[in-house]
Amino acid sequence: MKELIKAVVLVLLFVCQAFAGEHSVLARVTVYWRGEGSGEHASSSGARLREGHCAVDPKRIPYGSRVVFCDAECVAVDSGPNVVNRKAARSCGRNATERSAIVIDRFFDTKQKALAWAKMHPHFMMVRVLTPGIKEGANFVATKDPSFVVNKYW
Repeated sequence: MKELIKAVVLVLLFVCQAFAGEHSVLARVTVYWRGEGSGEHASSSGARLREGHCAVDPKRIPYGSRVVFCDAECVAVDSGPNVVNRKAARSCGRNATERSAIVIDRFFDTKQKALAWAKMHPHFMMVRVLTPGIKEGANFVATKDPSFVVNKYW
């Protein structure tokens, strides 16, 4: 009976997060830049790429979602085979949690900016995902801890 209650509570926690339109997730964050493969002109969704955009698996993070990193907020507008099949997470994850993480590919205008960002940040980090339709009045502010985002209006 106790196992059943625990299972129901666990399921309800996940269901509540799914309907809230906001959740945190462990991600393997990679970078790409203009002139590298699909970064030349437009994204797979048709949007012209610019800084502040990122590539995601649209089955896990819908296009138009906002992805909040420790230092910026990006909009999910692109995808790619290595993002969808999670190649970066599977190949460099040190444990089962990291190997099962989603992959988010962050876009930069230049190779220099992309590589500098990648050098200064961990490969795996917690990100906040805000799916389209979230109430616009909520302002989220990132702290120095990349796994923690605070709503300014508690």
